Amino acid sequence: MSRAAAAARDTAGPPGAPAASSRPPAEAAGAPGAASGTAGPPLATAEASPRSARIGAWAELLRLPALFTVPGDALAGAAAARARPGPRTLLAIGSSLCLYEAGMALNDWADRAEDAAERPHRPLPSGRIRPAAALTAAGVLTGAGLALAAGAGRPALAVAAPLAATVWAYDLALKHTPAGPAAMAAARGLDLLLGAAATGGGTRAALPSAALLGSHTLAVTAVSRRETTGGSVRAPLAALATTAALTGLVARRRTRLPAGRRAAAAPGLSGSTPAPTAAEALTAALGAVYAATAARPYFHAALNPSPPLTQRAVGGGIRATVPLQAALAARSGASGAAATSLLVAALAPAGRLFARRAAMRKVSIT
Repeated sequence: MSRAAAAARDTAGPPGAPAASSRPPAEAAGAPGAASGTAGPPLATAEASPRSARIGAWAELLRLPALFTVPGDALAGAAAARARPGPRTLLAIGSSLCLYEAGMALNDWADRAEDAAERPHRPLPSGRIRPAAALTAAGVLTGAGLALAAGAGRPALAVAAPLAATVWAYDLALKHTPAGPAAMAAARGLDLLLGAAATGGGTRAALPSAALLGSHTLAVTAVSRRETTGGSVRAPLAALATTAALTGLVARRRTRLPAGRRAAAAPGLSGSTPAPTAAEALTAALGAVYAATAARPYFHAALNPSPPLTQRAVGGGIRATVPLQAALAARSGASGAAATSLLVAALAPAGRLFARRAAMRKVSIT
């Protein structure tokens, strides 16, 4: 989706961040010349370089390492709907990935004139990918995303359609308006609801989780709007406060006592505070990881709102999306929610390992 995020720092980041490496694309992709004295026909080697360069350009355009932040939306939605992930959940994840990548391609197509002046190294202004090809990719990926959602059932398609519309509206019209952060938050929330609709057939039970994830996205997007210029203290402070509030809401215990024990649950009576369950302990731990990942860079950006620290704050906020998704899955208490949350949490280190590969170090943030 067109979330202002992708992967320069470890996993993902927002619009406008610099490339993570200053090496030329040919070297980053392992082009010839890195080793001398090796055997091999020069023609075959020469032919491999343009192909590697094209692959690298599309990896930059689509921000491949950022894909690791996407599956957790659908998985958290399935857990919130108190349903076990199944084949329809996989279809929802596939739909989310396609719509996310459609937004990435459309983002660069819409910003091609701005990027030509401010970020000429990107695939479109540098001429490595034609604008028509990027627009075509956005259209094809959107169609694929809607088709996968339709395969998951009518409830999933009913969520995927407004999600796709939000992606295109954000990139083409809303990005540079006051409504931009809200549109981005709506896209993340709808993506979580897509997993709930595909797996459980409804979205009502997942609305609180979608609101929490959307609030986090709203805060990150608000900070990202000043990442190239800096100077904003208010946005990092607001994001820091949002992180604290979300951590408390996610970790808040939701104890349901049997009817016969409700009278004994009055404040001050013994037994009114039962020991935390394993699910509650896991939720609290994941909430702490979320807070630690997001809060420190926000705090630094509030103290010194320079472009580099603002960019780090956005990167930290985007990386924090994964532990937040995992915490939302764990807090549902559904059968298998613990396994789902640990699976989501494992996407964070996997994304960092992928982003550190030589061919991915050139990938820009949006």
